Amino acid sequence: MSTVKRDPITGGYIYLTVEDIEYRVYYEEAGQGIPLLLGHTAGSDGRQYRHLMCDEEVTRNFRCIAYDLPYHGKSLPPYGHKWWAQEYNMTRARMMAFPNTLSDALDLERPVYLGSSMGGHLAIDLAHDFPERYRATIAVEGALRSATEYVDVGMDGIRREFDNPNVSRNSIGAAMLLNMSPYSPEEAVREVQWEYMCGGPGIFAGDLYYYYYEHDMTPDQAAEIDTDQCMLYLLTGEYDPNTSPAETQAVADRVKGSEFTAMPKLGHFPATENYPEFRQHLLPVLNKIAAGAAHR
Repeated sequence: MSTVKRDPITGGYIYLTVEDIEYRVYYEEAGQGIPLLLGHTAGSDGRQYRHLMCDEEVTRNFRCIAYDLPYHGKSLPPYGHKWWAQEYNMTRARMMAFPNTLSDALDLERPVYLGSSMGGHLAIDLAHDFPERYRATIAVEGALRSATEYVDVGMDGIRREFDNPNVSRNSIGAAMLLNMSPYSPEEAVREVQWEYMCGGPGIFAGDLYYYYYEHDMTPDQAAEIDTDQCMLYLLTGEYDPNTSPAETQAVADRVKGSEFTAMPKLGHFPATENYPEFRQHLLPVLNKIAAGAAHR
């Protein structure tokens, strides 16, 4: 018998049509049970969840599905569409359409959505706009809106820093070092840096269009989220310079029934920068969701 070490992850491509454009989307999955869609951060891809997808305490009850948004990871830009003739900007409608369309294509029954950073913002938007589709969403580093320092500089300022032919992709990876906790293991920190050095030109900046501008939930809109229909969990690291625990607490204060956990020693990329630490906070959330499903 072979003794080759393998991860219990399989991958493949699926064709999704969003806003009348057909996309060839790559996704990976592991485990069985309750569907758990995993949304990556701006400018990165589903590799961020490789540790989670190899965690047997997760995969015994959850079918984990990590997808690469188009233009990210192994999901190429749409073939047959002149994507190069227009500036890439991720909109709120498109951000929500991809997990919804993927869920339909895979016949998922009321999945859980977990996302980090812009995916964390999306978890809040999905709980608000599509509670009938999701039994729960988990916002990692999510807030009502992003910090104002980038909002105020506008997209021109953001593109000057992150979509500039005079700025190497290496510098974007290096910039991410500032977003992680000093307690995170060096090998994991370098993995986040590597992922950010691999992105396509202009994609990170275009994702920030959603992160800084399109996601802008008012306190009154947050108060409309019905956690009896779609439970909202919130997890934020204390060393995240982009979304502080206080900013996530502001969401929890407005969403009746939501649950917020501040995560010591973690930064902006908990699932990758220090998964052993992150899982201590994630597993209790997943156990609650699994227990709720068992009592239906």
